[in-house]
Amino acid sequence: MIQLQVKIDPLPIEAPLVVRLRVQSSDSKLGYGEGEASLIARDETMAEFDVAGFSLRVYTTQIDDLDGDVVLVMPGARSMHRLIRKASNHNTFLITEQCDQKCIMCSQPPKKYHKDLFDQFFEAVRLAPKNITIGLSGGEPFLHKDRLFNFLLKAQEERPDLNFHILTNAQHFSPTDKAILQRLDQSSLLWGIPIYSACAKTHDRIVEKSGAFKTLQENLALLGSVGACVELRTVLLKSNVDSLENLAAYILAHFPFAQVWAIMQLENIGYARMNWQREFFDSSILFEDLALGIDLAIAKGLNTSLYNFPLCTVPEIYRTFCVASISDWKQKFLEPCLDCTAKQACSGFFEWYPEESGFKEVRSL
Repeated sequence: MIQLQVKIDPLPIEAPLVVRLRVQSSDSKLGYGEGEASLIARDETMAEFDVAGFSLRVYTTQIDDLDGDVVLVMPGARSMHRLIRKASNHNTFLITEQCDQKCIMCSQPPKKYHKDLFDQFFEAVRLAPKNITIGLSGGEPFLHKDRLFNFLLKAQEERPDLNFHILTNAQHFSPTDKAILQRLDQSSLLWGIPIYSACAKTHDRIVEKSGAFKTLQENLALLGSVGACVELRTVLLKSNVDSLENLAAYILAHFPFAQVWAIMQLENIGYARMNWQREFFDSSILFEDLALGIDLAIAKGLNTSLYNFPLCTVPEIYRTFCVASISDWKQKFLEPCLDCTAKQACSGFFEWYPEESGFKEVRSL
């Protein structure tokens, strides 16, 4: 698993610091000179960078992998966080760990506290490599709606080359937000929004919030009215697998502006680990209900993808819909994957995937 937190010696700073590391002497592709830390010494296990006259000692055997990374150092911290890894396609800012829903399969259960890092995230945007996509996630990012909207407006003005993938439960928009949504360049934003059932009762039970489905309907319509690019996301559960065809029909009828419907396999962490035995659906041995939903969606022109599905757990004719979606920092492969010819195109498995209680059919292709 790739390290996002890397050991350091604490810096004598009083405020959070965002800086881009330069292991190589030059790299014109990065395009910026400010906010950089230059390498001044290294050995096999340590790299020392000059940060505005301070010495930042970083302890890792993967020193070259840090070149071009944008990192966050907190006062007194003994590790730095790699906010943006130059070589990765999976960079996400965790906006908040607060949330107003308690989804039964949530991979990151909500916390009460919030650490505002919008200023640091904006500095990271300013230092980011060109033309990348940055995820904005939570918790629920729009619990801090004003700060997030301002961040997006500033980021688009400063770095119009960047794209943002925003994950939100869409519970916190209002008609008065239409003006600011129209000010945003929607062509560089992808809104990832969960919908778990066409039945309000089932959806509300899964997210553990009464009235959530009704609010979701209203706010999806609002996003559609401003030309937003919407990715509807459905986590596959025993609770909803038998109604995927109905959900496909509902999406087609009510949200024809959706760019993609992503059906996602369960991630065994957080609340999902607690509910794994009750909710994990093994698509490797039974795929009929998924097939019905996919077939209807595709037949009616709705782009459909399968996220977090190892290729061997999907019938061959549906593997073309699979996306290698598991972030590189939490991805692993199993023993049967070692000589699999499809490994390079496969999502693999989550680092915390439990082999003993997971898919019954995992094999080399």
